[in-house]
Amino acid sequence: MPSKSGNLSVRTAAGCLVTPSGLAYAATGPEDLVEIAPDGTVVAGHRRPSSEWRLHAAIYAARPEARAVVHTHSPMATALSCARQGIPPFHYMVALAGGPEIRCAAYATFGTQALAEACVAALDGRKAALLANHGVVALGGTLAGAKALAEEVENLARQYLALRAAGLDPVLLTAAEMAEVFEQFGDYGRAG
Repeated sequence: MPSKSGNLSVRTAAGCLVTPSGLAYAATGPEDLVEIAPDGTVVAGHRRPSSEWRLHAAIYAARPEARAVVHTHSPMATALSCARQGIPPFHYMVALAGGPEIRCAAYATFGTQALAEACVAALDGRKAALLANHGVVALGGTLAGAKALAEEVENLARQYLALRAAGLDPVLLTAAEMAEVFEQFGDYGRAG
């Protein structure tokens, strides 16, 4: 696993608390996190915020329900993003990302406002997206939820690429079948 690639954040009253730029995860402690305002101004912390702070700020501005954002360079999702392809509805769990497919955002250089805007566009109506030639981003109501979704996207990418590597064309679920999945997910995991 990469030691420094990817980043995460949680929403705060001032903006968000984000991982620092260039610091290996194994060496990162709570004191290294950086709180930033929506314009990137450092509110608290002694390090530089992640180079992807614009991406996090743009997601929070566009998605009031987002409380956390996880951005990874997980191997299989990143490999698929390098082909600039999303994940089609080959498995019902794709619906966890909020739509009938997981989109791949248009390419833009890392750390730029253009990438932030491309990401927000790909996330329209979704909770996860691939970033072309880059990785994956997932949002959630909690940090644990965003992390779990990013891990599920990686799992789906692995399964999808395994099918393709075996020379198989996955049978995609229809719009009606995906609509039924969304209906089933309406109360999925709720008590009673």
